[in-house]
Parts: sequence; C-alpha cells; structure tokens
Amino acid sequence: MSLSPRKKSARTSERVFSNDRWVGFGVCVFLAVITWLVFGQTLHHDFINYDDNDYVTKNVQVSRGLSWEGIVWAFTHVHSANWHPLTWISHMVDCQFYGLNPRGHHLTSVWLHAFTAILLFLLLRQMTAALWRSAFVAALFAVHPLHVESVAWVAERKDLLSGLFFMLTAMAYTHYTRAPTVRRYALVVIVFALGLMCKPMLVSLPLVLLLLDYWPLQRLPAFISRRADDRNILGRLVLEKLPLIGLGLASCAVTVVAQRAAMQPVTRMSFPDRLANASLAYVDYVRQMFWPKNLAILYPWEEARLTVLNIGFSLALLAGISVGVFLLRRHRYLVTGWLWYLVMLVPVIGILQVGNQARADRYTYLPQIGLYLLITWGAARFCAGWRHRRVPLAALGCAVVGAFVVLGRAQAAYWRDSEILWRHALACTTDNIIAEGNLGEACHVNGKNDEAMMHFENSLRINPRQAAIHSSLGTLLLEIGRVDESLAHLREAVEIEPNFGDAQYNLGNTYLQMGEAREAVTHYQKALEIDPNDIQAMNNLAWILATCSDSGIRDGAKAVELAARADSLTARKNSVISATLAAAQAEAGRLTEALATAQRALQLASREGNSARADSIRIQIATYESGVAFRDPRYLPRNH
Repeated sequence: MSLSPRKKSARTSERVFSNDRWVGFGVCVFLAVITWLVFGQTLHHDFINYDDNDYVTKNVQVSRGLSWEGIVWAFTHVHSANWHPLTWISHMVDCQFYGLNPRGHHLTSVWLHAFTAILLFLLLRQMTAALWRSAFVAALFAVHPLHVESVAWVAERKDLLSGLFFMLTAMAYTHYTRAPTVRRYALVVIVFALGLMCKPMLVSLPLVLLLLDYWPLQRLPAFISRRADDRNILGRLVLEKLPLIGLGLASCAVTVVAQRAAMQPVTRMSFPDRLANASLAYVDYVRQMFWPKNLAILYPWEEARLTVLNIGFSLALLAGISVGVFLLRRHRYLVTGWLWYLVMLVPVIGILQVGNQARADRYTYLPQIGLYLLITWGAARFCAGWRHRRVPLAALGCAVVGAFVVLGRAQAAYWRDSEILWRHALACTTDNIIAEGNLGEACHVNGKNDEAMMHFENSLRINPRQAAIHSSLGTLLLEIGRVDESLAHLREAVEIEPNFGDAQYNLGNTYLQMGEAREAVTHYQKALEIDPNDIQAMNNLAWILATCSDSGIRDGAKAVELAARADSLTARKNSVISATLAAAQAEAGRLTEALATAQRALQLASREGNSARADSIRIQIATYESGVAFRDPRYLPRNH
C-alpha cells in the first residue's frame, strides 16, 4: 500500500482553471444583462432640461462633433464650473456619431456603466480570488437605484468615465504590486491622470489605494502598529503614493478655481451648518442604500433638518460604526470598506458647498462600493460556520439583486423626460425651487402655459431672487402677448444677474417685439459679450444689422461676420442661419454670394419639410435677383 500523498494531475488543474474561466465569463455576461434590464429603457428617453443643455444640446463646441478646435477648447476652457476635458471629448464623439439624437448618447452611457461593473468584478476577483462575493458586489453596483442618476442623465457622463478610470487605475495598481517596476507605476500615474480629467472626485483614489494595500493586497502588516518595521512599511507605501497625491492636489486647485462662482459663500451656509449637513448626508446615503425610496434628482438644502437631535443621532451612528470597525480590525475588510465609503465622499459631502443641494444620488456612484464590500465579506464571515450555507446565501443574493433590478427599472423610468422627472422630484421633496422652475420650463415646452406659469411663480415665491426663473417667466409672458410684464421680469433678471446671457438675449427679443431695435441690439451684444458662441444672439443681431429699415442701425460687414460665424458653428446645416447670412451678404453688396447662400438655405428648409420657412426664403431670393438687399420691418426671421 502506498502512503504517498495524492497530487492533482496537470490535466485536472487545466480543467478546473478552464471551468473557472467560463464561470467568470458567465458572470460578465450576467452583469451586462442585468445592466441592460435596468437601463436599456433609457434609449427611448429624451435629454432633460437640467445641465444636458449646457453639456450637449446647446453647447456649440460639443454639439458640432469632434474637431481640433473643440479638443483645444476642452483642454483650455472652464465651462459649467468644471474643467474635465475628457468628458467634453466623450460628448463630442457621441455628437459626431449620433448628432443630437439622445438614443445614441444614452446607449454610450449604458455600456460604459456595464463595462465598469464588469471591471469591478474582475478587479475584486483579481485581488481577493473570491469569485461569487466579487460577482455580488459588482451586481449591486450595476443595478442599485442610487446609480440611476449617473447612468440615465446624459450630463453625468463624467461619473461613468471617472468610474471606468477608477477601475482601470486600481487594476493597473494591482498589476504593479505583483511585480513593481517603473513602467508599471508610470501606467498607474497616467491612467489616474486621465481619470482626473474626467471628474476631479477621483482625488481620493490614492487613499483608497492605501486602503487596498491593507486589504485585500496585504501589503500593510497592521492598521495601527508600534513596531518600527510596520511604520517603515507604512511610510514607504505613503511615499509610493506621493506622485498620485500631487496630481490630486493639482486637480483640487483647478476645481476650486473652476467652481468658485458656483460655491456657496460662508455667509449663506455657515461652516458648522455644512459640517452638520455632511453628517446627515453620510447617514442618508447609508439609509438609501438599504431603502432606496423617494429618490430625486435634487434634494434641496433643508435647514430645518439641522436639529440637535438629528445631528446627534447621525454623529453617534457614524462614531459607533467607526469604533466597531476599529475594534474588529482583525477583519480587515471592515476597515477598508468603511474608510473607502467615508474617504471617497469627502470631496462631495458639502464642506465646500457647490449649488443648493443637500446631497445627490450621483455622489454615491463609487463611494458605496466600500459599503458593498463591508457587507458582502462580513455576511460571508458571519455565515462561515453554517454547514449548509451555500444555497440560502445564493438565494438571498439573487433575491437582493432581483429586488434592486425591479427598483432600478422603476427609478430609471422617471428619467423618460423632463416633465416626468421634475414631477417626481416635487413629489419626493418640499420647497424645491429648482424642481418648480424646471418643471415650469418643461410645461412651457409642452405647451402647458398656465401650469408653467404656476410653477414659475411657485419657485419665485420660495426665492424671488432667481434670475433664471424671471427670465423664463418673461419669455413665456412675451409669447402670450403680455409684453410689459415680460419686460418687467426680464429687467429684474438682468438686475439680479447682469452677466446672465439668457436674460440679456430674452430682453433683446422683448425690445425687438416692442419695435425698439436699438435696445434689442444692445442686449444681443451684451449676450455675446457673456457668451461669444451664443448662436441665437449672433443670428438675431446679424439679422437686424442686415435687414433693419433704419440705415443708422444697419452694418453689413458686421452682419456678415456674425452670420458667417454662426453658420460655421452650425456646420452650415441651419436654414434660418443660412438665410441670415444671405441677407447679410446682400446688405454688404455681395449679391452673387447672397443668392448662392439663400439657395442653400432653401434646400435646407425644404429638406426639413418647413414650407413656411421655404416660402420666406423664396421671397428673399426674389429680392436678391432684383438686385437689392432684403428689408424686414419685423427685424427677426420668422420661426426663429
């Protein structure tokens, strides 16, 4: 009888490895499928009227697609209080392929999120060798309702891109730790820098990498140690992160400069109030992770919640969890998971308050992975002594993921269009001035003028010093013929915020309808000083300078300059702007060019099926053929 130990054959090992690889592939497919189940519906969703216009639909540099000028602009300009060039370029690529069809933009977002969830699974599996726990964490990340905002909102592409580069950086770092070399470390630095150019929230990633050194990479012997050798190892690991920390600090500086106009002054929200709200937000995010009910696009700042009782409870809960994690630090995943959550939320927890929101679902996109880790590995450890644990744990995991799939689909459905989204926000919150104003905008677009006016007035009742709402209400009043009231609201908007380009433009429109062309020209010029790429202001001003019956106002050369710029920014595909350019060329005495441009405008209008516009352009063509420039007593082109 042989007493020698048995050894697995090479063929058996290969078979086990092959089976494991196919299971991993199956998990990746499963993650893509459940992501599609929740977010596939967004392909039928529209853009929304909050940030999507600034990021895509009314952003000239983005909406015309990928261009060298646009790439230079992305790296050299701050827009919408952000410097994130790779995010802008991502939107440009979408516009290059899909134009302004929202279906394509949503498709890109869905697949970016799915790919990030798959990378999360591969990363955790690579670091921990725990296939099913890694799969469960990735599945929670893929379908949790709190992540709907990041995926269904086109303007939040920066969340998805930063998530993607977070995973790539962590994977590159894990690869580096297996066999440290300068080349591998350089890859970590490069990928991290690219991530910062998507969203500066990744500034905390170097600290997360230090947590990964503790668990699961086991590069750090102890969380807190008095041994000199352990302190030396900690010092070396911190030193290793210094280039990444330096990049993060540089990104912080750029972000503070970019967002200084959007940051709330201390006189409005005191520092103690911000700290108090931060403690509530930490707890709210934990609550919403377990009970994702009444999720809204915007949660207004609620000073009434900052009571001693609420703050005391929040601080006690956070302190209690932190102490418990410290006492149980032998279970390293508890320390890593909890500190991952706390640390990653710091940049967006409201200490430096940007905007009026108390918190936002999108801020949980990466931080809550830490809680998923803590709970998943903690549950596995708790059940380790159960003899028959596999079936009930698998059933529970499937039930949890299935429930979040259902809840995620329901939450994503609210993002179908602006009106549905803001109605839901008002149902979930109180005194929400942003929701009231944006719902007013949505109702206005949908022709529900009475309801739109009601929501504008509700918003102004909460806070009368809102330039954007006065401007929107003024525009609505102008459309229904209440010109004097329109003028009053638009003047109020300009008084509140003189550098608000939309108000200046709308005020120009009102003066023009009143027959005061000189005043209209003044405000269009101010709108262009604020935003030199404001195509509407450019077009309207060029039309007046080209067609006004008052020779003291007309300026053919300036009209050609403005109209040619607008025509270029719209890739020569806008019939109204092309018609304006023709009128400007005729005023400048360039009738041959005017005829050719007007013919192009006629072709565009006919292709659009806009017969009224085509008829008006034919009248212009007949005028140019008679050898004279066009004069329009209304000064503005019809249908603009």
